Amino acid sequence: MIHDLDATGLLCPLPVLKARKRLMALPGGDTLRLRTDDPAAVIDVPHFCAEAGHALDSSTQDGTDTVWIIRKGG
Repeated sequence: MIHDLDATGLLCPLPVLKARKRLMALPGGDTLRLRTDDPAAVIDVPHFCAEAGHALDSSTQDGTDTVWIIRKGG
């Protein structure tokens, strides 16, 4: 199942903190589609995924936003 989280307008670390909270509530294998517009997310989101054991399936640009597809580990 795909869940959406719009974190546009938020500065890091808030997008990562909100993603972590949302992912904690999901069963393993579910997918979170995270939308960010903070340039620091390009560093923070991949690092968060690697440290927390989640799979970063993709990241794509949509205008000034980055859309991240994160699959919950575990």
